[in-house]
Amino acid sequence: MKTIHQACYDILRNQGLTTFFGNPGSNELPFLKNFPDDFRYILGLHEGAVVGMADGYAQATGRPTLVNLHSAAGTGNAMGALANAWNSHTPLVVTAGQQVRAMVGVEALLANVDAATLPRPLVKWSCEPSCAQEVPLALSRAIHTAGSGAKGPVYLSVPYDDWKQEAAAGVDHLASRRVDVAGLPSAATIDALARALEQANNPVMVLGPDVDASEANSLAVSIAEKLAMPVWMAPSAPRCSLPTTHACFRGLLPAGIASISGLLEGHDLVLVVGAPVFRYHQYEPGEFLPPGARLIAITCDINEATRAPMGDAIVADIASTLDALNGAISRTHRPMPASLRRPEPASEEAGRLAPERVFDILDEMAPRNAIYVNESTSTTNLMWQRLRMTEQGSYYFAAAGGLGFGLPAAVGIQLAKPERRVIGVIGDGSANYGIQALWTAARYDIPAIFIIMKNGTYGALRWFAGVLHAENVPGLDVPGLDFCALARGYGVEALHADSGASLTAALRQALAGNKPVLIEVETRVS
Repeated sequence: MKTIHQACYDILRNQGLTTFFGNPGSNELPFLKNFPDDFRYILGLHEGAVVGMADGYAQATGRPTLVNLHSAAGTGNAMGALANAWNSHTPLVVTAGQQVRAMVGVEALLANVDAATLPRPLVKWSCEPSCAQEVPLALSRAIHTAGSGAKGPVYLSVPYDDWKQEAAAGVDHLASRRVDVAGLPSAATIDALARALEQANNPVMVLGPDVDASEANSLAVSIAEKLAMPVWMAPSAPRCSLPTTHACFRGLLPAGIASISGLLEGHDLVLVVGAPVFRYHQYEPGEFLPPGARLIAITCDINEATRAPMGDAIVADIASTLDALNGAISRTHRPMPASLRRPEPASEEAGRLAPERVFDILDEMAPRNAIYVNESTSTTNLMWQRLRMTEQGSYYFAAAGGLGFGLPAAVGIQLAKPERRVIGVIGDGSANYGIQALWTAARYDIPAIFIIMKNGTYGALRWFAGVLHAENVPGLDVPGLDFCALARGYGVEALHADSGASLTAALRQALAGNKPVLIEVETRVS
């Protein structure tokens, strides 16, 4: 008979989960015992960085990815990163070791008390099987739940004495199971949506991350061109779903109720695809929609559909729905929107570099298919304005706004996409939340480039302090950080840039090589 350990590795192998991200503790060692040669284990030095790397890897591949955490303590360390994965619909299968069953009730050291409740509400499903023989079924269910429908993280806690137990009869059926979700709306629904769009006088489209995640960017482009619609990216969009060079592209929507309504004024139909309606941030009361506007959302997530404060919603697979809609609509006679004027190149000035100048240099030098990971939150709008992002899967951002995503995610995305160059643009405040991922980049020779925007302050908080009229707030500055020294301590080559010429030289050197490089750039507060 197979053991639980053998049966679960068969399931993982057959379902394609052969790359693990983890930071093991004693409870996890029996699971990792006799680790198979056809699997690989990517070690991270902190659980937040581990989940961030796995998040980037899973988003870039589009497939469920296994994360191995240590009981309650490791799960607690990873919760901030789990919030990002939940909001980005990232299919993570998070496993955590549990104390032996005989010791859970007495709450022995490293027991995960009420383990299934701990990660909620940041997972689609969580479970601690009631007996060892249920573990393979729970693992199979976790994989299919994570990767089906609106994808997302799941959580499985397993007592470590379960792995040596015998599996139940029939366990081999689990390894080859497939679960498919048919998510295409009815022909009548597609036809009604097509007619509404064709009959609108001035429709507009808002795209979210699930368009890019479902590899449907070209379909969104075709629909926008047929209907000559301006296209906005959803507020705080964690992915880019339309080329920023396209004539229909209008930029990134702000995250305030009144601001969004103001920008949508004059449009009689708002089509939102693959995004929440809407993910607001700063409190800015006003009307949710301008007068006379109707909103229709296409989303893969029933929760996003039901919690929206306005409009109608269609819950369906994004790519197949856009494909059907593209075939159902006719080309309009309206002229195409005029392309946005690109900003004038930033001038070279003495002293610290303006962020605009950094992005101009980056846009000029980076490969056209480069992948950008953003965690320089105070310069996000400048990135969208100045970087030409034209390829599928070119941009990633923390979907929940939790810091610590960018640097680890860049490592995971580069591991998943070795044929493209990944460039993380990270604020000096943000970098400290996931700095441990530098060690992983060095250890596994993952050639991501990390650009640290060093301005000595939490720039986004300074902006918010102005919005909230909060004066004399402590803790907004982070002076004295030496990221070159930190990088070298973790084994990553580091370069310092304090001028346009030195940044150009550093980027040229980093792009010419095939190893991880950190570039510390002295920048002004934007």
